[in-house]
Amino acid sequence: MKLTGLPIAFCFLLFFSTFLKAGFGTEPELVAVHPYHVGSVEFNYSAKSQSFQITGRFFLDDLENALRKKTGKILYFQNESMKKELNAALKVYFEEVLRLRVEGKFLELDFLGFEEDSEAVVVYLESSSIQAPKKVEVAVSALYNLFDDQINLIHLIVEGKRQSHRLNYPVRYFYREF
Repeated sequence: MKLTGLPIAFCFLLFFSTFLKAGFGTEPELVAVHPYHVGSVEFNYSAKSQSFQITGRFFLDDLENALRKKTGKILYFQNESMKKELNAALKVYFEEVLRLRVEGKFLELDFLGFEEDSEAVVVYLESSSIQAPKKVEVAVSALYNLFDDQINLIHLIVEGKRQSHRLNYPVRYFYREF
């Protein structure tokens, strides 16, 4: 059986229509290409710097869409010319979706930057200085502005002791004593 140009074009169009939803006169809107909406955030206390080193990992397309919804701007991680604008948008976004409280005191979180890792974006933050914590509370609502089935995996590491928890939308809070 010989394939002609029409069936090949149809298959091509069908394949790519699952990834893009476009309207006339509008920018293409990305739709979910993976069935799960999962992110992870690790809060690792460093005795050396007396601060929490925070690393978040999220699907690249999910984070682009969350930033688009939040800012109204179309930003692409794979576009090097947008890096400065992405850093500014991510800083504001993570100020709103991450909170860290130790011994009843909220800590300032400093956005350090991001990097791409295949299909994911890794964001880096650091907390203000604090003595070795005994009581740690976190609030994480990353991507909750986009998905009502979002799951955020939270990992707290203090003095080598790791405690993990899964936050299912709309739950945002996690508390542990060390």
